[in-house]
Amino acid sequence: MANQKKGSILSGIFWMFLISILLFWLPGFGPLIAGIVGGKKAGGLINAIIAVFLPAIILGIMLFVFGSALTSAPIIGFVAGAGSFILVISNVGPLLIGAIIGGILD
Repeated sequence: MANQKKGSILSGIFWMFLISILLFWLPGFGPLIAGIVGGKKAGGLINAIIAVFLPAIILGIMLFVFGSALTSAPIIGFVAGAGSFILVISNVGPLLIGAIIGGILD
């Protein structure tokens, strides 16, 4: 029983997303707090890091695909998707630091 895993990546993603939305008015500290809680819920350091980057990568890919499909021009979709991906990644810094702290605390 002592070796049972306590968290999951999906749980970490959910808590990071929810707390980031609720604490949007605290730039820097909101994502940091969300990362700490999500990292702890993810159940370990590696799971916490995956929980930070997986949504950003999926969102970037989805924006590229939908941008290309809606404009019928892959180049414009690529530029729109890349720009959106950069905006998503800009939020990952404090979230990653918090997730590392939360993953270590677990």
